[in-house]
Amino acid sequence: MSIRDSTVIITGASRGIGAAAARAFASAGARVALIARSRARIDDLAEEIGEAALPISCDVSDYGQMQAAINETVRHFSTPTILINNAGVIEPIARLENSDPAGWAGAVEINLMGAYNAARAVLPLMKEAGGGSMLMLSSGAAHGPVEGWSHYCASKAGVAMLTRCIDKEERENGIRAIGLSPGTVATQMQREIKASGINPVSKLDWADHIPPEWVARALLWMCTSDADEFLGGEVALREDTVRRRVGLIK
Repeated sequence: MSIRDSTVIITGASRGIGAAAARAFASAGARVALIARSRARIDDLAEEIGEAALPISCDVSDYGQMQAAINETVRHFSTPTILINNAGVIEPIARLENSDPAGWAGAVEINLMGAYNAARAVLPLMKEAGGGSMLMLSSGAAHGPVEGWSHYCASKAGVAMLTRCIDKEERENGIRAIGLSPGTVATQMQREIKASGINPVSKLDWADHIPPEWVARALLWMCTSDADEFLGGEVALREDTVRRRVGLIK
């Protein structure tokens, strides 16, 4: 898939992995729609990137807002052929017995329903255009329990299965659905995890986390045919073999 002149939807684009991905894809010649609730942050990022960026304030957990954001992207740029489903939250971190039901549900609404909403809204357009890539931010938490993260583990497990379902239904229609499990990344989310002190992940040193720019480079690579073996599955960026293929290490 050609990155240059493509239109890319990036959810959770206001900071961290989303912002790094926006810069990387724009540098590769793509037009990027920056989707986030924080309008001020995406306005600043769009100003930095220039005409290739379109900031759109949107709550990904609301399907109507997501559909409107896709429609605005089409009007301003063109049909999106790359979706980076990155929006996600880790709060409220708590053991299940102390968890807040509304907060637990809210995390699932963003992490899982947000991924569904974006995929559902863009899928018919991608199919009409002849195909596209849906890159889903997953996590090791999708496959193993972590203390205090029942909301996050459950929602990310849902995203992993959603990826598999999209691949099952739509690969023959040119839709490339791939998950990315990046490991721990030096973002605001890790600061929130650190502050919780609730599990081994919160005890990691800042130097143990990879920079978000590494994840952005992996997402670019996932749009190429070299990543096709991972269709319907996940790329684990913790693995040195993957890091070499991405070009992060020798």
